[in-house]
Amino acid sequence: MNPRPYAIDTLISAKAIAARVESLAREISEFYQGTEKLVVVGLLRGSFIFIADLVREIDLPIEVDFLEASSYGNAMESSREVRILKDLRGEIEGRDVLVVEDIIDTGFTLSHVLAILRTRRPRRLEVCALLDKPSRREVAVDARWIGFEIPDRFVVGYGIDYGQRNRNLPFIGAVRFAEHS
Repeated sequence: MNPRPYAIDTLISAKAIAARVESLAREISEFYQGTEKLVVVGLLRGSFIFIADLVREIDLPIEVDFLEASSYGNAMESSREVRILKDLRGEIEGRDVLVVEDIIDTGFTLSHVLAILRTRRPRRLEVCALLDKPSRREVAVDARWIGFEIPDRFVVGYGIDYGQRNRNLPFIGAVRFAEHS
């Protein structure tokens, strides 16, 4: 599938992202201070760059695991059917768990993932999302830490893609589609 022609406008600079990741890591380190080990669960694939930068800044013993859930495929709109494509490898019962998400949009995917993880009886289960788009929320989800609140724009970069493109951009960009003539 080739996406229709588009341009990308910088929404959040790489410098702003780096500064915010640093402050989020400080807050997370303080919150979980004294934990035996924090299990950081990255929601693939969009969070992989964010989680890599975040865990390098967290001053705690950390275990990293990944879960891949999908409700988008290559589309721009959620299908509202959440599928788990890759589950955790480790156990989280009785553990401190931080779920790291790239973007909270409608809330369907994150809500589904949190419901699954709660059945595994973690000691604490919190969420850190790089981006939050509250204007699109359809399901209430609680994220203790939010990097940036953004308007209802389709975004790419810093791990987030459109049709598997633009994940490698060092900034968050808003997609602007070309007008049809």
